[in-house]
Amino acid sequence: MPTVILVRHGRSSANTSGVLAGRTPGVKLDEVGLQQAAAVAERLAQLPLAAIVTSPLDRCKQTAAAIAKHHEALRPATDRRLTECGYGDWTGKKLSGLMKDPLWPVVQQHPSAVTFPNGESMRAMQQRAVDSVRGHDATLAASHGPGALWVAVSHGDVIKAIVADALGQHLDTFQRIVVDTASTTIITYTATRPFLVRLNDSGSELASLVPKPETPAKGRRRKSAVPSGAQSSDAVVGGR
Repeated sequence: MPTVILVRHGRSSANTSGVLAGRTPGVKLDEVGLQQAAAVAERLAQLPLAAIVTSPLDRCKQTAAAIAKHHEALRPATDRRLTECGYGDWTGKKLSGLMKDPLWPVVQQHPSAVTFPNGESMRAMQQRAVDSVRGHDATLAASHGPGALWVAVSHGDVIKAIVADALGQHLDTFQRIVVDTASTTIITYTATRPFLVRLNDSGSELASLVPKPETPAKGRRRKSAVPSGAQSSDAVVGGR
């Protein structure tokens, strides 16, 4: 299966104001966030991306647009399944105040039990986000082959939930995962299991993700190029 590069949007005005933005319309990247988006776009510029998919919220669309500037043949596609969790009545409130809410410790310790008041459950958020990633993976495998690389721009909690699923962890462990603004988290899905290639990466080179053709044996046809780690669903004993 292809490799997805999960990108969290750059820093937004809500990130610095201590407000839970959720799905509030009009929340955009601040000056630092625009710089972060440009930086992650530069890191991704060298990759032969097959698709860019984004949450419909402005901060993600701005980040996706910065990435698309380096890939003129691609137009970011919007997928509502990658949108922020529906925080319901918590949306737009100060985090300092929400910490006093009786639901706060449940969000921290037992998120699988949480349904936000007049909002979405965290289980539903994880399910639709994982369905989105796996669905796009299957589509791109059919159209671009198993070595395809693609980008999904989303939100911190959404990406953390996708990572927990890829690691085979219960959703209640996902608060142990950190995903910074404009970071890249990379997962290769195979027939048997996903491989978490990188997590919360904000600075390393990405050229090693480019699929490299295998050298064919004499008299045999060259196999399709696939990225490192995707040739087999088996993990390398002792590490690769």
